[in-house]
Amino acid sequence: MALAMASTALSTVSIREVPWKFPSGKSRTMCLVGRTTRVNAAKEVSSVCEPLPPDRPLWFPGSSPPEWLDGSLPGDFGFDPLGLGSDPELLKWFAQAELIHGRWAMLAVAGILIPEWLERLGFIDNFSWYDAGAREYFADPTTLFVVQLVLMGWVEGRRWADIINPGSVDIEPTLPHKKKPTPDVGYPGGLWFDPLMWGRGSPEPVMVLRTKEIKNGRLAMLAFVGFCFQAVYTGEGPIENLMAHLADPGHCNIFSAFTSQY
Repeated sequence: MALAMASTALSTVSIREVPWKFPSGKSRTMCLVGRTTRVNAAKEVSSVCEPLPPDRPLWFPGSSPPEWLDGSLPGDFGFDPLGLGSDPELLKWFAQAELIHGRWAMLAVAGILIPEWLERLGFIDNFSWYDAGAREYFADPTTLFVVQLVLMGWVEGRRWADIINPGSVDIEPTLPHKKKPTPDVGYPGGLWFDPLMWGRGSPEPVMVLRTKEIKNGRLAMLAFVGFCFQAVYTGEGPIENLMAHLADPGHCNIFSAFTSQY
């Protein structure tokens, strides 16, 4: 059901290719959601990422974005009804928190969908992501928990240090005649995290890629919440629910899932 709802939501959004003209004089085509916009972005917050234009698409057409959401963040559509980002330091933290949660959610959704798909193909038996923690593995649950706690604590500690002092945990090897990437919190890049150099170079396409990442991360967070509700109310996986919904959408949907509990 969550997959069906997500695909329905995406199918109702209009996407257009928009010509953008930047200060360098280069014209690029970018995909924007909702309407066509021609801009001339004169402000540049960094040498890595080109900010979005002031008349960028907003979450509610015709609304005015708050002054602290000026288009310098990827995926900025002016949505902050509670004013949580009015503090610049909190806004930086919220942006990093959303980015890392979106990445974890994308990994989680892939870790749920791929094994279930392999089960349907006959490569895995009796797969259930919701009960995966109760299975027997190569080590006991306490050992796995301690190892995961140590590894995650180390990784998150280094990420926190990079937020406090950008570039302080640089692991990029020093190579002759090769310039190291500009430190950019949340986007380490370099040989280990961006070997194909997709996230570097000209600022305009970098902003496009980062916007796509955060949008997919937001969708993944919603999808994971949907997967949790599906597991609780139907006892089945998302692909199984989707196949059942496509086979009989009138009787197998979110309403039948709730009413079947009574």
